[in-house]
Amino acid sequence: MKTLDYKLLAALDRVVSEQSFEGAARQLHLTQSAVSQRIKQLEQRLAQPLLVRGQPPHPTEAGRRLLAHYRQVSQLESAVMAELLPDAPQKPLGVAIATNADSLATWLIPALTPLLHGHPIELNLLIEDESRTLDRLRSGEAFGAISIGAEPLPGCRCDPLGQMDYLLVATPGFRERYFADGLTQDALRRAPAVAFDQKDDMHERYIARHFGLPAGSYPCHAVRSSEAFVAIARAGAAYCLIPRLMIAEDLEADRLLELHPQGRLIQPLYWHRWLLERGIHKLLSRRLIEHARSVLPAIDSGGTSRV
Repeated sequence: MKTLDYKLLAALDRVVSEQSFEGAARQLHLTQSAVSQRIKQLEQRLAQPLLVRGQPPHPTEAGRRLLAHYRQVSQLESAVMAELLPDAPQKPLGVAIATNADSLATWLIPALTPLLHGHPIELNLLIEDESRTLDRLRSGEAFGAISIGAEPLPGCRCDPLGQMDYLLVATPGFRERYFADGLTQDALRRAPAVAFDQKDDMHERYIARHFGLPAGSYPCHAVRSSEAFVAIARAGAAYCLIPRLMIAEDLEADRLLELHPQGRLIQPLYWHRWLLERGIHKLLSRRLIEHARSVLPAIDSGGTSRV
């Protein structure tokens, strides 16, 4: 039976992570030729290509599966060694989490802070749209992911966290300028909106569903920051879909007004992670779930509005 050579897998992982053979060679203290040879050995052993040698190089489907396995094993090995040799000098345990920007801007950091104070952790937060975070878990880049999907990946488990309520809001002045006669199609074609980035289609789907306007038929800024959403809305420069958790005080003080109360968007959130979790990973999952459930409304399976 063929077995995996983790020295060869490490070379593949470094080339993909560094996006070059040169960077991988530098990290592994090898020549580029030696790194290339290791990957060729791995491909010959498995009788299939594992790396597309482009600019940058990227893994094939088989390569992605191998990398997911290798990264999971590496994380588990680090956790086990920390338990077996608690007094030995160790570098911080790298912990990668895939999260949407709105969770990061609201409840995620308070959830993780106690662990960061009490344990040697090197946190790596991979920010993606909540519909795409599972790709990072699937690839092995992250051990856990906050996602709107409720179906666990193979080899993973999933727990509900709560729901994020999004409101369509603007300042009183913005509403008076653009929506004095309501949220009509003509008004929406003139009023500037904002999306997280070019990949974020939440606003587009919302406007298409509730007002029948296709993407590209109205102005829409791209601002790659949840905090910037609030800033641009407070400045009266755009109307936005923003989590209630971020603007509760603005709503209370009437600095921001809800424009479409009958069309609130509710996004359920779930915590996905590897089935085999222990040590810091297990503590992190427990803390994250407990804190999220303490600040987010419970998922209403009968009344959610998802676009």
